[in-house]
Amino acid sequence: MKFKGTNYKLVNVATGRVFDDGEWTLADPQSPKPSLVRAIYENKKFEPTTMRGLYRYAGWLPIKRTLKNSHAPVTYKSTGIAKILGLENLYITFSGYAPKIGAKMETCSFKETEAYSICARLPKNNKKILVVSSAGNTARAFAKVCSDNKIPIVITIPEDNKLDLWFTKKLDPCVKVVAAPRGCDYFDAITIGDKLASDPGYMAEGGAKNIARRDGMGTTILSAVEVIGRIPDAYFQAVGSGTGAIAAWENAERLAADGRFGKNNMRVYASQNAPFTLMYDSWKAGSRDLVDLSPEEGRRQAELILAKVLSNRKPPYSIAGGLYDVLKWSKGDMFKVTNEEMIKWLQLFFAYEGIDLYPAAAVTVASLAQAVAEGKVKKDEVIMLNVTGGGAIKAGEKGYVHKEPDLVISPDTPKEEIIAAVEKLFHK
Repeated sequence: MKFKGTNYKLVNVATGRVFDDGEWTLADPQSPKPSLVRAIYENKKFEPTTMRGLYRYAGWLPIKRTLKNSHAPVTYKSTGIAKILGLENLYITFSGYAPKIGAKMETCSFKETEAYSICARLPKNNKKILVVSSAGNTARAFAKVCSDNKIPIVITIPEDNKLDLWFTKKLDPCVKVVAAPRGCDYFDAITIGDKLASDPGYMAEGGAKNIARRDGMGTTILSAVEVIGRIPDAYFQAVGSGTGAIAAWENAERLAADGRFGKNNMRVYASQNAPFTLMYDSWKAGSRDLVDLSPEEGRRQAELILAKVLSNRKPPYSIAGGLYDVLKWSKGDMFKVTNEEMIKWLQLFFAYEGIDLYPAAAVTVASLAQAVAEGKVKKDEVIMLNVTGGGAIKAGEKGYVHKEPDLVISPDTPKEEIIAAVEKLFHK
């Protein structure tokens, strides 16, 4: 049977107003203050489909179609890291490439979950070019998905992160990469993307405001609950924007409403790579508003951390339904992890679980170790560790094809010049 799309409505987190989705709704036009919107699915029950890959969870994805070559996160009960930490019920949800456990995301990142959901939400007869900004992993995921499915896209990145643009095969020409010059950071890439998306021929992906991004990332907890049979007591994830942690909480709420998986008492524990600790510092200050961070200091801190993808200067922290609210609602907390701690747990994870991790995922593992040491989790609690990327060594056995930026341009360039320069890329 051909998939006809998912039925859902939208709700404003701040006001509770329920309304119909448009073609690409990112916010409630009637909202009196900034707020995320959530999808309210017609099917209140968690019922995995018979479709392969990510679309196994299509019932809780706001999509109009399915795309080829998707894969879902894989959850398994840990024996290695669990033993080191003295935990009886540690479950690892892995998004990456590790065929021995059934994980086959070739980009080695859970950003594939959002890319396959967002691109499947696009209007069927869409003529606009999608614009996505990324610090690295998101760029790789969207490039692969759009290349495989012939979806025109412009991806903006910091040029310093271009080494993350590796693939197992050459990309289709429908994918264009625009970079902010060396010394720029993720926020600068976002600035370029915003200027480009102001043109009617382009459309901004929307970041955390896009329900498809969050619900795609939220498939990680759906994978975990399928294996565990209940909502975890604690959830751990390193965050750049916090979108994945928000998504996990939102799906935990849906699972609780289903009634078969327990109440949502899941504590959300987020972590950042020091010294780039914008959200950590804001949370520890008890502030909904982000603490001051100058562009210069933000760029300096981003240069110092090994987990470059965790360096968002414009995260959805303060907005209604954002990370601040999720940490409050869940009685959660934040951790900061040094490069040295991250390297230690990257090595230990490889030794005891057999999978090489990306730095951001190793930050997650290190934060769990901190929580155990501080007594924030009990040894018999059910813990979900969202390991968001790894397996590059295995995935690279077939060899890599590197993608150079098609254009390098300053974020200070007038938007008309950026738009004209990108237009030339599509009409060479």
